[in-house]
Amino acid sequence: MAVDIKNLNHNQLNDLISKAQVRQQELRKEKVSKLREKIHALIKAEGFSVEDIFGGARAGKARRSGGTVAPKYRNPANPEQMWSGRGKRPRWFNDALKAGKKEKDLAI
Repeated sequence: MAVDIKNLNHNQLNDLISKAQVRQQELRKEKVSKLREKIHALIKAEGFSVEDIFGGARAGKARRSGGTVAPKYRNPANPEQMWSGRGKRPRWFNDALKAGKKEKDLAI
């Protein structure tokens, strides 16, 4: 089916694009589903289970340690306040920068 896009106005073209994107997603889901079925059939034919091949449900997901990071910056006005350099900048850090200090001046 050929569509002559030169004769379409802006709204018709946008409608065609959105319909094509929806159809593209549907086709991708169908293909993934068929591939999943083939993989399951092959695993079963070989006498294994999905867990034997891929491990448990959580085995495929990497987990972060959630450990602490050593501080890189210290507040000169209050040495107990430190910052690792990750995440949102603390207020004291921003205030020090506005006061004319450099990041290297606050580094530990």
